[in-house]
This record gives sequence, structure tokens and C-alpha cells, in this order.
Amino acid sequence: MYQYTSFDRQVVHQRAAQFRDQLERNLKGELADDDFRPLRLQNGWYIQRHAPMLRVAVPYGELSSVQLRQLAVIARELDRGFGHFTTRQNLQFNWIPLARSADAMDLLAEADMHGIQTSGNCIRNITSDALAGIAPDEIVDPRPYCEILRQWSTLHPEFAFLPRKFKIAVSGAAEDRAAIAWHDVGLQLLKNDAGEVGFKVYVGGGMGRTPVIGSVINAFVPWQEILVYLEAIVRVYNRFGRRDNLYKARIKILVKAEGQKFFDAVNAEFDKILSQDADGREHIIPVSELERVSRSFVDPAGVRPATNGFDPHRGGQTPPAFLRWLERNVHAHRVPGYRAVTLSLKRAGQAPGDVTAEQMDIAATMADRYSLGELRVTHEQNLLLPWVREADLLAVWHAAREAGFATPNIGLLTDIIACPGGDFCALANARSIPVAADISERFADLDAVYELGPIDLHISGCMNSCGHHHTGHIGVLGVDKDGKEWYQVSVGGSDGSHLSGPAIPGKVIGPAFAAEEVADVVEALIEAYRAHKAPGEHFVDTVRRIGIPPLRAAADAVRHATAQPATAEAETV
Repeated sequence: MYQYTSFDRQVVHQRAAQFRDQLERNLKGELADDDFRPLRLQNGWYIQRHAPMLRVAVPYGELSSVQLRQLAVIARELDRGFGHFTTRQNLQFNWIPLARSADAMDLLAEADMHGIQTSGNCIRNITSDALAGIAPDEIVDPRPYCEILRQWSTLHPEFAFLPRKFKIAVSGAAEDRAAIAWHDVGLQLLKNDAGEVGFKVYVGGGMGRTPVIGSVINAFVPWQEILVYLEAIVRVYNRFGRRDNLYKARIKILVKAEGQKFFDAVNAEFDKILSQDADGREHIIPVSELERVSRSFVDPAGVRPATNGFDPHRGGQTPPAFLRWLERNVHAHRVPGYRAVTLSLKRAGQAPGDVTAEQMDIAATMADRYSLGELRVTHEQNLLLPWVREADLLAVWHAAREAGFATPNIGLLTDIIACPGGDFCALANARSIPVAADISERFADLDAVYELGPIDLHISGCMNSCGHHHTGHIGVLGVDKDGKEWYQVSVGGSDGSHLSGPAIPGKVIGPAFAAEEVADVVEALIEAYRAHKAPGEHFVDTVRRIGIPPLRAAADAVRHATAQPATAEAETV
């Protein structure tokens, strides 16, 4: 993991002190709410439906046990005893009083953490593959580059007030596990024929009310020049992005409207920075800087490759539940004798991604005992232990079961991605948590879920798409109609992984459904899959082969509250 320098610590502590001053002046009436708003936003503070919400950055998903314990302290002392991990590899607190917000910032700074640029119209948290640095299919470890990007983008004076939020994702593996094509900028690390490292650059991706897949703007940017190229992209966006319309302000709208003209402007700006800007070439990354940062990302002390193969049956009878957990929650590792283990945050009684302070402490203890003090936050709202010895897997399983982390459902139907929705978010049109709970209860039989095979189910409470419903094999979107909660269902989406195929938004299967119908609809889609699937065929492949009509017919057959939807208004919900 990256180790903060004295300069890094100075930055976050000074930022916390600055925020305390801003907060105190706001509470005294000396700093107007409208003036305070952009300041608190760029420190991660929203005003949500019931209380302020703090979003804590977990850069590229790496988290130490010390940091997780500090998050547990904040949950216990300032919040209501829990937090929520998001698809952006962040942690959110939903109940910290604004008057205590500066105390939270100080506690974060003590553990080399912050909420800087987790909200606001700026470059947000840099995300990556949760298996970065340990995946067998990795081409280049993306973490050093992610850290350089984090340092470059943090408090960047030119990009503090962009037309809209801006998100960057980086992948260094053969399989895209970071959904890079769905980001404002997606970066794919690769090597050319000469063995030189560079980036394939995607631009203009995004979800929301207009889902767009990013386009390749440059097939190979040498790694040394990536900051300059990103500077060019964000400059052109900052100059020409819409500021008069919130819904048309994202870079995806500009790229879609301008096409090659946008690409030409970026490449011209890139050349101009290098040839004309004063000190423009200073953003070319020197080898010495990459080497300095990379020293934080060597294998942790104590990693010892093993030569003997792993046999789960060695030593006597193996519990069937352990074998199923090995299949679903344990992942291959590039170091012989090690595995990565997902701690499932998808279990009955808690919303997807939620974790209590006690569970944070337990996960931190598991990381110390079995993963050299390191964890990862996954894109799917789970936690991951990246350095587990194969010899410790049975012990890890027992510890995970005790903590409620061992549900063997990773990649299955009940490994649901869901935003907090209308229960917390002021922007949401509908609730996500009760819908996720209904579906989880409907499919509580793990044997049945296991037999269905991999299915991505994603739920968003509004068009902002924080639950990534567009990428779900089954996507559920909360919409508002006459002040009531309705849910639009789509099928066949992809995040870009090998299982799901190239990134593509799902297709809507018809008019929206009432909340009480959604679990019935999901079950109907599952039954349609069972009826139509070919031998060995996954759900998403069946969906794409048979098309929308039979799926819509199956869903319409279980309507009851919306049994008569055939109005022009209903068709557009």
C-alpha cells in the first residue's frame, strides 16, 4: 500500500483544519450556506434526506486494517454504528451531525484518510480493479499509476470547478474488472510490441439518464505522458462542457455531440501543452517518480510463495459449505500458495454494502491475522482480503462465518449492487434497500441461487445510477410517477467483464412496475431463463439470444398492481 509522506499528511491535516474554520464560520452565520456548500462538497459532505452524509475516499480501493478500525471509531462515536461501501470504492456515513463534521475530518486525517473531492464538480476518487497487484491475468500493476493520478488530481487548481463531476477508472489486467468504458475517462494499461508500457484511453463514458459507452481517443499514450494527456482532455472539457444545463454537463454529452472535433481539440491541446505551455513538460512523469511511488506496491513483507499445491480435501472430511465458499468467494492469485478472499457484505438483515462498526473491527482483525493488514473495497460493494495463504483458508472461512461475511454468493443473484436510494438520498425517486431485501428474501435458498449460475442484479434509486443498473444482467431503476415509487426493469447490460462481454447498457423490458411487483418480475425473468436456456448457457447469454419479447411477456404476466399499463404516460415511465 502507498505510505503517506510528511507532505501528504500535512495536506490532509491542513485541509481538515481549513474545513473546521469554514464550518465554524458557517455555524456562526459568518459564511453563508450558499458559499459554504461548494466548500463542504469538495470535502465529501452532502446534505441528504435526513442528515448530512460524509463520503470517505478509499483511493483505488486499498484500505489498511488501521484505517478500517478508524472508520469503525467514526461509525461508533459520530454516526449510528455503521457505514456503507459504494460502487466507487468509497465509504459513506449517513448520520453524522454537521456540527461534528470537522471532528470526523480530524479522525480521518489521523489515519491518512480524507473526503477530499469525493463530491463536487471535480475529479473524483480514482478507482481500479480490486485484484490490482495480485491478479494472475495482470499485464501491468495499475496501483502506482493510480497513486500518481491521485496526487496530480487532488486540489488541482485548474480543475476545482468543472462543469460536472469527473470520474477516472484504471485497469491493468486482461479482464476489465473496473468498468473503465463506463467512466468519463477509462485507462487500460498495456504493453506495445516493444514491451513499452502505455495507456489505451477511453473518453466520454457514463451512466445516468443518457448511458454512453466511452470511445477510444488514443490507442497508446506512453505512461510518461499520461498526466499531460489527461490535462488536455480535462482542459477541453472545462472549456467547452455545458454549464447551463445540469443534465447535459457531463463530458459524455460533449463527446457525443462533437465526436472527432472533440478528439482533434484534445490532441491539439496535448501538443500545445508540450510545445508552448510554460513548464508544460514538467508533467511528464520521470522514471524516478514512478520508481518512488512503486516502492509502496511491492509484495508485503512476509509473503512467501509456496511450492506445494492446495488440496481442500487434505486432512480429512471437508464441509460442503466450505467447498462452495471456495468456489464463489475465493479467487486465484499470481503468487503461488496465496488466494484473494471476498468478504460478502450481502446477507439478510443488512442493506447491500452496509457494514457495522463491530464488523469493521472484525474485518480489520481478519486482515491483520490473515492478509498482512490489507483489505480492498470492491466495485461490487464487498470487502476483499488480498494476501491469504492457502493454508489459512479454512480458518478464514470459520472467521468469516462468525462475522456474517461468508455467504457464498459472489457473482450470483443475491450479490446485489444497490445504492442507498430514497431511504437516505435526497436525489432518489424511489427506495432501493426494501427492493433488494424483497429479492434477497425471495431467493434465500442458496442451493437454488447457486444452480442459477452468475447473474448481476443492480438497483438504482434514481437516474444518477449510483447502483449501476445499466450494467446489470437485470437492472432495476427507481422512477417517480405522480409522486409514487415505480421501477423500470432492464436486462442484458454489461460492465465490460469477460462474463458479460463488451460494455453495453441493458434494454428496458416495458412499462414500469410497482414496488411490490419487482421481486415477482425478477422471479419471472429467472423462470423464463430456465425455460429457454441452452445447456451450460449463462443468464446474460440466454437473454441476448432470445431477445426482449419473451422476457417482457413473462414480466407482464405477473403484473397485478400495474395490470393495465397501456397508456402513453405509463409507456414512458
